[in-house]
Amino acid sequence: MSDDVTLAAGDAEVAVQAGNGCRVGSLRVGGRELLRQGERYGCFPMVPWCGRIRDGRFRNGGTRHQMPLNSPPHAIHGFARDAQWKVARSSATEAVFTYDLTDPWPYQGRVTQIVALTEDSLTLTLGIETYGDSFPAQAGWHPWFNRNLGEGQGEGQEDVRVDFSAAWQEERGDDHLPTGNRITPTPGPWDDCFGMPDGVDVTLTWPEQLQLQVKSREPWVVVYDEQDAAVCVEPQTGPPDGLNTLPRLVTPIDPLETATTWTWTRLQRL
Repeated sequence: MSDDVTLAAGDAEVAVQAGNGCRVGSLRVGGRELLRQGERYGCFPMVPWCGRIRDGRFRNGGTRHQMPLNSPPHAIHGFARDAQWKVARSSATEAVFTYDLTDPWPYQGRVTQIVALTEDSLTLTLGIETYGDSFPAQAGWHPWFNRNLGEGQGEGQEDVRVDFSAAWQEERGDDHLPTGNRITPTPGPWDDCFGMPDGVDVTLTWPEQLQLQVKSREPWVVVYDEQDAAVCVEPQTGPPDGLNTLPRLVTPIDPLETATTWTWTRLQRL
C-alpha cells in the first residue's frame, strides 16, 4: 500500500499500514516474520475500547450509547483498526500516526500512535485526547504472533511457548465476557483476561530461535491461543467490557496514554 511506512534497525524491520487501521503488518527479525500475515492480522491498535462491549452498549454519565454489533451480540475491539490513519511524520526508526474519532463514536477526539524500533525492541505508544466532552475509553494492542517461525511445513521448528505469572484471571462467562469474579489462573488454552498489578510481563519463546518479552505498565492482558496459526498477547488499559465495569475517562486535561515494549533476544542465529 502507498501509505505503508517501513522502519529498520539492524536486522529488524517493521511495516506499518496506515491505511489498514495503523496495524503493524510485519515484524521481521533476522529475516523471520514474527506476525501472522493477512489483512486482518499483524498487530492492530484497539481503540477507543478493547475486547467486547456487552450488547454494544455503554454509558457516559446518564447517557447511553449503542455501538454497531460487529461481533454479535457484542461490539468488539473498537473501530480504528478499520480506519484510514494519517502519517504525521516518520524517520528511519520512528513514525507517528493520527486518527480523528468519528461516527459511530459519539465524541470528538484524536488518537495518536507512535511506533519506535531499535535493533532489539519495538515500542508502541497510544494516546487518546478529547476535543470537547469527556468520555470513557480504552486502548491496547492485538498482536497475532506466529505460533511457529518455520517458513514451510516439515522444517522441524518448535511451536512458541507462552509464559507469564498473573495475580488473577477474570472468570469468563459463556458470552466471553468477565463475570466479575476473579479466580486463580487456569491452564490454557485461553481466551481470557489476566490481572498483573505490577504491569504486563509475558514471555514468548520459540525454542532455539527467539525469545520475545511483551511488557507494559498496564495491569491487564488478554491471552488468546485457541488458533493453530497464531497466539495473541494483548496489553490493554482495562478488561473486556471495561467501558461499563471500569471506566477510564478521557478529559480535556487528562488524556489516556499507554505503551507496550516488545524486546527480543536471539537464541541462535536466525
